[in-house]
Amino acid sequence: MEKLKHIIRTQDFDHEFLESLFKRTSEIKNELVSGKYPYSFSDSLNGRILASLFYEESTRTRFSFESAMLRLGGEVVGTEAAKLFSSATKGESLEDTIRIVDNYAHVIVLRHKQDDAAEIAAKYSEVPVINAGSGKGHHPTQTLLDLYTINEELGGIDGKKIAMIGDLANGRTVRSLAYILTKFKDVEIIFIAPENLKMKDDIKKHLREHKIKFSEKSSLEEVLPYIDIAYITRIQKERMSWWNYRKSRGKYKIGEKELNLMKKDARLMHPLPHVEEICLSPEIEQTDIRVAYFRQADNGLYVRMALLEYLLK
Repeated sequence: MEKLKHIIRTQDFDHEFLESLFKRTSEIKNELVSGKYPYSFSDSLNGRILASLFYEESTRTRFSFESAMLRLGGEVVGTEAAKLFSSATKGESLEDTIRIVDNYAHVIVLRHKQDDAAEIAAKYSEVPVINAGSGKGHHPTQTLLDLYTINEELGGIDGKKIAMIGDLANGRTVRSLAYILTKFKDVEIIFIAPENLKMKDDIKKHLREHKIKFSEKSSLEEVLPYIDIAYITRIQKERMSWWNYRKSRGKYKIGEKELNLMKKDARLMHPLPHVEEICLSPEIEQTDIRVAYFRQADNGLYVRMALLEYLLK
């Protein structure tokens, strides 16, 4: 496909893009893991500047993007709390902020509470915009690292059974992942969520249009023995009323009992941070191969390095 200028939605990715990006991701990962410095990519983005504009809190996404840019020889400017420490506090619009910032950097990484913020930014930016999470809508780079992790851990994505568990109404990671899974063969998705936090109809309509098999279940124990991936998310307290949170809190949890219902070659994934929905000891997290979410987070660095190279080289 034609080279992407911006990274906004998972729907924009095709197999050629994914295969090329994942191949480069593995090359970068293998070189970094080897520890044989200097690395071949250490100066690949020398002289390039990344603007980090995060209007919502982040640890993994922001740090991995900034670390990725620095490891590629580039530089970083920005703020971790743009809603508090930028001209947004004076009433400046996102459009005007983007018009200014794109003069200072070669790529803008944006996280925002507004669902269509990344689309707006891309409309007004002369430089590439990367959506680092927009409201309840999309989180395409999380989806890239999720797909890469599934592919690495299970040797492929076609034919896999994937359960999405938890807050499916507000979770942009599961929405983005559901969109991209329509590009693979014989995938089956099982949605498991509290009654008030079920997957929205627009995603289910999209899956039907692309003939992706999916179902909605209420019993976690019924599903865990036959799936390949359990992708669990936290209940997003900050995106709902206290009453909704109270109704859904603690509904679905994975502890040692639930983990042991899973197949030996299945994987437990989570976009992190995890709170009470995962109740595993640090020892189990370190020793049980099925627990993949820390490896998943590590892959975020390698995927984002490959993505920055793709956009800026």
